[in-house]
Amino acid sequence: MRNLIIYVSIHHGNTEKVAKAMAEILSAELVKPHDVDITALPKYDLIGFGSGIYFGKYHKSLLSLVDKLPVLKSKKAFIFYTSDRTEPNRELKEKLLAKGFDIIGEFSCRGWDTWGPLKLIGGISKGRPNKEDLEKARNFAKDLLED
Repeated sequence: MRNLIIYVSIHHGNTEKVAKAMAEILSAELVKPHDVDITALPKYDLIGFGSGIYFGKYHKSLLSLVDKLPVLKSKKAFIFYTSDRTEPNRELKEKLLAKGFDIIGEFSCRGWDTWGPLKLIGGISKGRPNKEDLEKARNFAKDLLED
């Protein structure tokens, strides 16, 4: 089974930690949106899409990539994100469904956030994702293998 995880992790590496934990279990390749070879996507059995959440949205580079994808009927995919506590809008999921993806799971956990005035107090969710979050990410990935 060939697996791929496409992710964006900008400030503290929160999403990258989760992506790497999942990749260990899935034996997945890790790639950033700007490095994705769109023509190679059909060869993967499962594709993960992940990002930190910025003002309630997934990172624009991930959304832009999905806009460029061809329709991949019934291709298995999963979504994951890290956030201080903000739920993202449904834009990524809706775009993937419109491209024919079969979303088989979604995962989220807290991530350290020091944006704007939060910087003055050392941020929120410091130390996240933590060991327990990463173990939950690994367990999520194990569940994906059973689907």
